[in-house]
Amino acid sequence: MTLSKDDIEMLATGAGQSPAALFAAVHAVAARRVGAGLVTVMRHHATEADVERLWSSNEQAYPSGGRKPKRDTDWSREVLTAHRVLVSAGDDGIRKSFPDHAIILGLGLHSCVNVPLVSEGQCIGTLNVLRTKRDWSEDDVMLVRALALAALSGVLMLGV
Repeated sequence: MTLSKDDIEMLATGAGQSPAALFAAVHAVAARRVGAGLVTVMRHHATEADVERLWSSNEQAYPSGGRKPKRDTDWSREVLTAHRVLVSAGDDGIRKSFPDHAIILGLGLHSCVNVPLVSEGQCIGTLNVLRTKRDWSEDDVMLVRALALAALSGVLMLGV
């Protein structure tokens, strides 16, 4: 699954407006193409060993500015340290990866793809795409990875 011309136009338009508009375009493409029910963009604070939510498609459940500790967890080692994409498929995968799994499952979301946003060899954040469907095809994950490049651009625009 690749980005379509319409997807690219939507992302380019958002990028030309503001980081928030770009993140909203990432969400719109992810919702339309892979059924995303929640998209968040996080900034990684390495010295504090936490992540801060820069943007959320659901401000009520996951408001911007919220922070989560990520010191010495399997999730942090995989995503923030090793810079690997993490797919948490099904309710057991969500429970294993996220201490706030009750909120996630309560929203009817049953799987997640976390993509590290890497600049100059450092993980500066993550793109997180959650959906109701429990599994992810390789094509779905590749599309989310492509969207992460746009999200990285937005994070860099914020001056991280």
